[in-house]
Amino acid sequence: MASDMNDYFNKKKSESGGFGKKSSGGSGGGGGGGPQMPKIDLNFGGGKAGIAYFIVAVIIMLVLAKPFTIVEEGQRGILSTNGKYQDQALLPGLHFIIPVIQKVYIVDTKVRIINYASRIEATGGSKSGIIAKPAVTVLDKRSLPVSIELTVQYRLNSQFAAQTISNWGFSWEDKIINPVVRDVVRNVIGKYDAESLTQMRNDLGAEIEAGIRESVLALENSPAILQSVQLRDIVLPIKVKEQIERVQIAKQEVQKAEQDVQRVKQEALKRAAEAEGVAQKARIEAKGIADAITIQADAKAKANILISKSLTTKLLQLEQLNVQGKFNEALQVNRDAKIFLTPGGSTPNIWVDTKETRKRTTAQ
Repeated sequence: MASDMNDYFNKKKSESGGFGKKSSGGSGGGGGGGPQMPKIDLNFGGGKAGIAYFIVAVIIMLVLAKPFTIVEEGQRGILSTNGKYQDQALLPGLHFIIPVIQKVYIVDTKVRIINYASRIEATGGSKSGIIAKPAVTVLDKRSLPVSIELTVQYRLNSQFAAQTISNWGFSWEDKIINPVVRDVVRNVIGKYDAESLTQMRNDLGAEIEAGIRESVLALENSPAILQSVQLRDIVLPIKVKEQIERVQIAKQEVQKAEQDVQRVKQEALKRAAEAEGVAQKARIEAKGIADAITIQADAKAKANILISKSLTTKLLQLEQLNVQGKFNEALQVNRDAKIFLTPGGSTPNIWVDTKETRKRTTAQ
């Protein structure tokens, strides 16, 4: 290509007799006596060199004009033609546009988060999908200030992304989500006293989420889809917190006193049960002894009855003879013994050993 350019300038130089020289016709002939400008060849020297220049020029124009755009997953493209948005958003992929006339705005349809907190921590901003905002400060039923910390997860409704941007603009979050959240929290918290809020944490979270979801869905074309609302903390005024702490301490003391009373009652019941057990045991033992004596007496009485029924005159005479026989045997050993016969001749008879006056034997 460089050689072609050199040939071109050498040819022009030879035809004109050199740049800056007068023509051979003199000062008044032809194109005048002044220096002549070289003619521009619009064909760029003709042939392949001209085609190459044209292709390079077209490529440069394409790069600078960028007649295409790429929409990634989790995004939608809003096509604007002469300032008017197209109704349907562009889906992920490659899309060709007319430079200058058309332009594509990329919007994010992934899940986004707004953290409402008393202490705002540094985040990546809207580009990271996490936005930090101050806690929602509202008034309770008695007009006491209460700060509510919560997290809201949502995303742009991709089906109506173009209409949302057309109606609300690219700052649609600040115009839809943020006002709705603050309005719903204000209405919900305003119905209760600050002292009761901490005890109703779960119910308040559910009520706030239901209110935000209902308000967002009620908007035209459902611009946003609410994922979840999480109530993280309820920050009460210092005086209210101190009052709640005092009430809690009083309740704990009452509960402790009730527990002490219950413990004393349990101990008393335990001692009463033990005493009742001992008494019951004594009654059972006494009853057992009495029953044993009664049984023994009954047995003896029955035995006596049986014995008395079994005694006859001949049996008694026989028993007397046996006793007298024993006495006779005793007299053979001790002739000094004295025998006392009971009246009627019934047994037992008593005999006394005269050798040992202190010893007495009763035979039956």
